[in-house]
Formats: sequence, structure tokens, C-alpha cells
Amino acid sequence: MSPNAYILGFYDLATEVFMSRIQCRNARNSDLVDLFNSVFTASEGADEGATIAQFVDRMLERTDAHDLRIFASWDRSDLVGAALFSRLTYSEDSRSVMILSPMAVSTPRQGEGIGQSLIRHALEDLAREGVDVVLTYGDPNFYGKLGFASLSMTQARAPMPLSYPDGWIGQSISQAPFEPLKGACVCVPALNDPALW
Repeated sequence: MSPNAYILGFYDLATEVFMSRIQCRNARNSDLVDLFNSVFTASEGADEGATIAQFVDRMLERTDAHDLRIFASWDRSDLVGAALFSRLTYSEDSRSVMILSPMAVSTPRQGEGIGQSLIRHALEDLAREGVDVVLTYGDPNFYGKLGFASLSMTQARAPMPLSYPDGWIGQSISQAPFEPLKGACVCVPALNDPALW
């Protein structure tokens, strides 16, 4: 770990892992890339594993710290889960919006509640920071357990055409109810790739 890195977090008694927010992008980047490569290779095949690993590497190397939040789960010194949140900007909306993409839990540790606990921790932390809305593009059944609901393009435009529109989901994490996001959506450059959508 970089000497300039520090981690905020807590020990989750239910999953018996340490949940943290990494405060320095260079803190164990290779561990993060390796985790995503391994998990997506196991579930989707080697090509998808490589695609997601390259995406994570670009996200870590090229995204401004103001626009990126990294949350991780550790079992002692082993990285067992990670979630990256990056900024989305809506041209006619002043709310702070982040997108969860990607997220992974080590294949042998899936089903233990690590992913749900990690996302809950991240959403609480982001809400304290002043983020208003979090979106993601994933499995509505999994993310629905965490308060995410399906969104139409009139509620929140995606930055790219979606290959699986049912996977466009989100929620308000502020005290205000979810209201449609206004204007065109722009994502960080690393996510601005049609192959990811």
C-alpha cells in the first residue's frame, strides 16, 4: 500500500470482513484489477474478464480523484470485494450523481453477504458525503435488495445506448425521494465505451 494511502472502514461482524473506502487511487491498484479479472473470467469467460480488468485499470489510472470513489472488503490482507463509483453529470440537474460500475466479490466468497454489506457501507458513506442519487447497470434482482429500482430513460438518461435496458436502475440516497434527472448524461472517460453498455 502506498505510504500516502489511508483507509476508512469498519469490521462487519455478519460477513467477518473489513469494509473500507480507499482514499488513494494508487493503493493496491493491481489487487483491484486482479480481483475484477478473476471474478469476471470465472463468471463470463476470459474475454469479459480481460475487458473488465482493462476498464478498471483505465478507471483507476485516468479518473480524477474528485470523480471516483473506491470501496473494498478485506479478509485480513486479502481483497475479497470491491466497488467503484464514478461521477455522472446531468446537464440540467445540480444533484450529485454517482454510478456503481463495476463491482465484484471474490468467486469463492460469493453468497456470504459481502457484496450487499459493501454496497450498504458505500451508499451510507456517499450519502454522508452529499451524493444525492446512485445509479447502476446490473441485475435488478440483486440490486433491488439494496433499494435500487428500475428506471426509464425519461427518469434518468444513460450516457450510452443500453444493450439490456432492464438493468438500468437507481435510487435516491438523500432524504429526498427520487425525482427524474434532467438533461443529457455524461460519464467519466473510462466508462465512455459502448462495449461496457
